[in-house]
Amino acid sequence: MNIEQAKAIPISEILNRVGLKPTRCNNQESWFLSPLRAEKTASFHVHNEKNLWFDFGEAIGGDTVRLAQAILQSQCQANSVSDALKWLDRLIGSNVVFVKFEKQPEIKKQPVYSLDYVSPITRPQLIHYLHRRGIPLSLGQHYLKQACVLNTNTGRLITALAWDTENGGLELTKPGFKASVGAKTISFIRGQKSKPPGIHIFEGMMDYLSAITQLEGRPFQDDTIILNSVSNMTQILPYLYQYGYSVGYTWMDNDEAGRKAQNALTHIFKQEHSLMVHTPMNEVYRPFKDVNAWHMQKLGL
Repeated sequence: MNIEQAKAIPISEILNRVGLKPTRCNNQESWFLSPLRAEKTASFHVHNEKNLWFDFGEAIGGDTVRLAQAILQSQCQANSVSDALKWLDRLIGSNVVFVKFEKQPEIKKQPVYSLDYVSPITRPQLIHYLHRRGIPLSLGQHYLKQACVLNTNTGRLITALAWDTENGGLELTKPGFKASVGAKTISFIRGQKSKPPGIHIFEGMMDYLSAITQLEGRPFQDDTIILNSVSNMTQILPYLYQYGYSVGYTWMDNDEAGRKAQNALTHIFKQEHSLMVHTPMNEVYRPFKDVNAWHMQKLGL
């Protein structure tokens, strides 16, 4: 098998041969669990028409040959182009389905939180927490609320800062505590301008509030997405596709996870033809790890 023949193999067929089925698909794209590692939420994207793939968890992608190399590498096998072509020839040329056996990580029982009540922020501890992060209470009251939630595993009540997510749930935070009510997902904040040309993407709410504080409390003209976790990266796709944004401003952390997230966002923007420009904002807050750390330093906190 040569490279051109290998590139003609549908990626979905390769994944099918290694025992993976799409979790969702249409004519243009498909989503799979990654063949490169164990995961519970599909983050492996296949562009069916272009026959290209991208793993959002690893921030890598490419054609069929690169996929074969990545799979071989994940199994600690030789993974040159020649090795990849031989592997593809055996895989596709055989009626035997290749199944990758991988030890699954132990799944610990996670606490489940149910909402007791929400209110304006009044707890002194939460007000102090905002102050320590450099967020004015007036701004916090606008974007956040105080929520009391029940840990259904322990029966313990916890009061934390909270904000809405797109599935009708809440994201929660206080010192030493982060959690969600409902499935973890993104938050969307509409900009001041109708049909704005741009969209800002932040990892966390405190980074967003830090940027707004630096603007003296003025919200962005453009729309904003708060990821709430870089693992939610794939959830932003419906908000970008067909909307007409021309630029994406990304505010990822200045670390390895942030670099991977930024690479993944570059890939996402390339998939959306109308979103032409990716503008990483990292230089604004470098060398600090994130926007909030930069903001706190500017305030002397």
